[in-house]
Amino acid sequence: MSLIRGRFEKEADEKVLQYTESISFDWRLSHQDIAGSIAHTKMLAKQGIITAAEGKAIVKGLNEIRQEIEQGKFKYRTELEDIHMNIESRLAEKIGEAGGKLHTGRSRNDQVATDLRLFTKEMITGAVGKIRALQAALLKLAEANKDVVVPGYTHLQPAQPVLFAHHLLAYFEMLQRDTGRFSDCLKRADVLPLGSGALAGVTYNIDREFVARELGFNQVSNNSMDAVADRDFIIEFDAAAAIGMMHLSRLAEEFVIWSSPQFGFIEIDEAYTTGSSIMPQKKNPDVAELARGKTGRVYGNLMALLTTMKALPLAYDRDMQEDKENFFDTIDTYFTTLDVFTGMVKTLKINALAAREALEQGYLLATDIADYLVRKGMAFRKAHQTVGKLVSYAAAENKPFNELKLKEYRSFSELFEKDVFDITIESSVAARNVTGGTAHKQVRQALKAAKKLLGGVIDR
Repeated sequence: MSLIRGRFEKEADEKVLQYTESISFDWRLSHQDIAGSIAHTKMLAKQGIITAAEGKAIVKGLNEIRQEIEQGKFKYRTELEDIHMNIESRLAEKIGEAGGKLHTGRSRNDQVATDLRLFTKEMITGAVGKIRALQAALLKLAEANKDVVVPGYTHLQPAQPVLFAHHLLAYFEMLQRDTGRFSDCLKRADVLPLGSGALAGVTYNIDREFVARELGFNQVSNNSMDAVADRDFIIEFDAAAAIGMMHLSRLAEEFVIWSSPQFGFIEIDEAYTTGSSIMPQKKNPDVAELARGKTGRVYGNLMALLTTMKALPLAYDRDMQEDKENFFDTIDTYFTTLDVFTGMVKTLKINALAAREALEQGYLLATDIADYLVRKGMAFRKAHQTVGKLVSYAAAENKPFNELKLKEYRSFSELFEKDVFDITIESSVAARNVTGGTAHKQVRQALKAAKKLLGGVIDR
């Protein structure tokens, strides 16, 4: 007979058992469930709700169950539905009647909410650690190539020269915002729901603050109904991961483009590429492509939970069992993607020559020439129009800027002098010496700041 079917005369249908079980995935909460149960037991004993001897027996039994799980000896039983009942049933087998006192003063509703919050807190720390590893890899690649200049693009059209390190540091900034979102999520995940009972609180003289300290929570929940019904912290985690995957997908797209023969700016290591089943010459950026594809999967997990929660009345509803599988999938997908990107970035090779050749195409110095005319006294809108005509002429003549004669320049404006030839790729980069700009000085400062930032820790 199930531990929770005392009022029933019939056992659940086999198909119902299969349909309602969650042990096939919530086994991942086993360590959190045991930690929460140990803290709860210690509190019950401290408060005299159970005897000290009963408390010691329960804690000892739970620690032994933890060892069984770690050693792969624990047998999960589908008919017991979830990890909570599996552990409690095993405890009763090990220590007898005292095991039945573990659940005094709590419900599965506040129990699972506690397990999930403990798990989420751990995953937030894990996410930030993996993001930091990728940031470190990007920073090392940027420092190793801090003098390499590449074309910067808008609309995927050649725009202006930028330092390759500056481009990489843009992703460092995106990743830093990701850590901020996870850090912010931690503030709301760090709330103890245990003690809320099923929805209305409990009738025992419990000490919630003691349990919070035991489990490392900074505060206890203020409303018992909200505590058991809240899954905002998972939604926030999923949202932060979805944005994080979007950032990785953008970087993946750059790698796909840059590694193509038409660009050739980078070479992805063979360990992070695959071949073709029919074309021997192919070296496909499949890791980057899969990251783009898996981004949609993480988006879907976020939308699934939002949809599950959107019309649920207070307090707990069984719909909320659907919070876990997609959550676990998001964690696995996001963490694995961060790991493989870190390895891919560490082994990336830069082709500075190909980048330099690309800089000679697309008239990337057009803005600098317009600024040149502005400094000579021409209004910017007129300078923009003048240089636009100059570009059209040069393209028709199939000449880059540095092959034009001074008289050709002056046919568009008398303001052009010999010093127009001082405008080069290097001068273009150096000229953007403003905070956040691509000038060498600014990028060196940004690299230094990024290195200092990596020594920080997640805010609490």
